[in-house]
Amino acid sequence: MTTADTGRTRARYFRKLSDIPAELEEPAGIVTDRLDRPLRDLRISVTDRCNFRCVYCMPKEIFGRDFAFLPKEALLTFEEITRVARIAVAHGVEKIRLTGGEPLLRKGIEDLIRMLGELRTPQGHPLDLALTTNGSALAYKAQALKDAGLQRVTVSLDSLDDATFRAMNDVDFPVDKVLHAIDVAAAAGLGPIKINMVVKRGLNDDHVVDMARHFKGTPFILRFIEFMDVGSTNGWELGQVVPSSEVIRRIDAELPLEEIAPNYPGETSERWRYRDGSGEIGVISSVTRAFCRSCTRARISTEGKLFTCLFATAGHDLRALMRGGCTDEQLATVLAAIWRSRDDRYSELRSSSTPGLHRTGKRIEMSYIGG
Repeated sequence: MTTADTGRTRARYFRKLSDIPAELEEPAGIVTDRLDRPLRDLRISVTDRCNFRCVYCMPKEIFGRDFAFLPKEALLTFEEITRVARIAVAHGVEKIRLTGGEPLLRKGIEDLIRMLGELRTPQGHPLDLALTTNGSALAYKAQALKDAGLQRVTVSLDSLDDATFRAMNDVDFPVDKVLHAIDVAAAAGLGPIKINMVVKRGLNDDHVVDMARHFKGTPFILRFIEFMDVGSTNGWELGQVVPSSEVIRRIDAELPLEEIAPNYPGETSERWRYRDGSGEIGVISSVTRAFCRSCTRARISTEGKLFTCLFATAGHDLRALMRGGCTDEQLATVLAAIWRSRDDRYSELRSSSTPGLHRTGKRIEMSYIGG
């Protein structure tokens, strides 16, 4: 086994302080993985709980009344989250997104946002700090979130049709309340606001054009997401995926579009604007047009495991290291080693070998790791 192979193997098994390399390193502002992808984005799940039971994420038959969520003491504290974030920023992270579950269910979330808002990049710049929400509590929280330092929100909204929306969230939550929350968030200055629609064939794909028409001419950016095989409980089948190319064709036939350049390297969404200048939409095509080669995202789960891919089967337990007494330098060394060993490209491999990939192990649920 080569030295490089040994390093990659050890990076997968940091469990306790004795696993940490003796030779420590200071963050240099950038760290790249085996495919030369830098670490730029960190998504942090602050709770595994959600008040929705969306059929593509937390189906009620799995996440029912008896489902055992994580106890409070298992969750990373705000201080632990901020510590990990500070070290990740020293390694080059510029964007942090808070996810869940539903992150607005985490008590005191404004305090965490305030703590993260004080972090600065090695160049002295503030972070791009965002949050993804189902919108159920956003109207009540929007101003406090803005005052704490949150810059942007992304709201999940899978249909404008109330019956369809209630069926998809499976808790009978009305769509009007989410639409109202979006307006309240905009008034509070949490923008630009993005609206995410997961498109599943036979369930809500006939509402694509209606969604586009509704948000056309508004300051909101609507994004259509291909139904993904995240986790093991959402019953994913390839035939349920509506390719982004089909979504674009449907909209373009009624509301002419033209493609535009991405905002930055590694952006997940392909951007399209209306030819009459009345706004833009995006499509996220992780099934049919994988963007693994430009992925710069790491994810921290609710109880402190670091995942280097949304479709991972295992993570690296940073909570155990922190609660075991590791120093910041040790934690920085571990984080760098994990990222350098990263070679994930699940979505690129999916099309030719999905059955084999599904057999490799139980993958992490989206509700546990965030989207």
